[in-house]
Amino acid sequence: MKRIVDFVEKEKIEIELAYYPPYHSKYNPIERVWGVLEKHWNGTLLDSVSKVMGFAKSMTYNGISPIVKLIDKVYPTGVKLSKLEMDEVEDKIIRLHGLEKWALFVPYRG
Repeated sequence: MKRIVDFVEKEKIEIELAYYPPYHSKYNPIERVWGVLEKHWNGTLLDSVSKVMGFAKSMTYNGISPIVKLIDKVYPTGVKLSKLEMDEVEDKIIRLHGLEKWALFVPYRG
């Protein structure tokens, strides 16, 4: 959540985020894109980065080709904030009533 709040402040944008409950992938549009990509490579052995990039760049979804970029930065996992730091992040997030675990809004407060 801290990374999202930092991104909002850096880019001066607002983000509305909705999580899909576990086991509800059929409602998640990105799952349909992954399905199209999987059919596009048609069981080809993806044994190199260039092969994966080539398939990703040459696919289309609803007639649109994706923008494909290789990101080789390693993002740390298990990053933990102190309670005070997390309270500061939570102060910048608006959680939607009744959907607190699943939907939130991060306004830009420039």
